[in-house]
Amino acid sequence: MELQVGVKILLKNKDNKYLVLFRSMKNKPIPHREYWDMPGGRINTGSDLIDNLKREIKEETGLKITSEPRLITAQDIIKEDKHVVRLTYTGFGDGEVKLSEEHSEYRWLSLEELLKLEPIDSYFKEILIAFYKKLE
Repeated sequence: MELQVGVKILLKNKDNKYLVLFRSMKNKPIPHREYWDMPGGRINTGSDLIDNLKREIKEETGLKITSEPRLITAQDIIKEDKHVVRLTYTGFGDGEVKLSEEHSEYRWLSLEELLKLEPIDSYFKEILIAFYKKLE
């Protein structure tokens, strides 16, 4: 079984909205499910988690993280041939969104709007529910 580590972020802007990205399946050799997710990705081994998070955000969105990211949860995602440990942070971002070819659309939404968004990654939904309950 392959072990991977991923970093994601609930990235907030100055208007207190969170960024979501729609995962695009164009340019993919094998069909995959399309869904809304937060920005982030797998780490490059040998470099700092936060440096990896900043790199992923820059690559996927063109944005810069403007505050020290705060860890909000860790998840085990276990599939048949892979175990992914996903670390999710929250923080602030700034700049103009410039999507990579991994994504076809983006939105800045409130937490309430995020909770109603479909189709959404199930692991992302789990984080949103827990994060929202902590803020109530």
